[in-house]
Amino acid sequence: MRKRYRVALPAAAVLALSGLTLSGLGLPAQAAPCVVLDQGHVDVIGIAFENGAFDLHVHDEENAAEYAPDEVQLVAKPGSEIAVPDDPQYGFLGAAGDPVWVLPQVQNPDLLWPGIGAEEVEPGVFSGDALKVDIVGASGPADVSIFTTDAFGAPTVLVDSGDGLPDRINTSAGGHLHANWAFEAPGTYKLKVRVSGTLAATGENVTSPIATYVFKVVSA
Repeated sequence: MRKRYRVALPAAAVLALSGLTLSGLGLPAQAAPCVVLDQGHVDVIGIAFENGAFDLHVHDEENAAEYAPDEVQLVAKPGSEIAVPDDPQYGFLGAAGDPVWVLPQVQNPDLLWPGIGAEEVEPGVFSGDALKVDIVGASGPADVSIFTTDAFGAPTVLVDSGDGLPDRINTSAGGHLHANWAFEAPGTYKLKVRVSGTLAATGENVTSPIATYVFKVVSA
């Protein structure tokens, strides 16, 4: 079990460390305490199972710290902007050449590297070690998608708010997944996430409360 550090810093202090400004993120000057993460390895959806219940959190791997989802703003910086590839396989992102902001599957040290991590769930607790991560809702100025790309650049879409939710990502106890997180316009997005699994010992289905994750997409 990882040691946890639940920390909430004043927004101004964290923003100063991250090189962002309150106005640049669209936050009010008197914003409530908020941790802003804009680069490095972060398990956006960190999953633990303790005392018979799921705990969903944000795990900042760079600083060995964990936060409740409502303490954190996850930032896609201007450098995450790319053009939608001229390939029909990528039509779920919009028209070829349109801008899209992507937090990548492969680490770029200047950007947030978002993962889904269940290393804190012990093997054998859930039937087949199977866990289901459901994206049950999304709000924001445009569509959101999560997809992987193979060695040949072909995408596999895991989540696409553009064709309706919920969408499910299957993972496992002890598992860790990196994918591309894509946002089709600048602005603030909220993703609602629920995790479930079936207990191996009893066959009981256990479901987490819905956790809300906040992303801020910043244009140049």
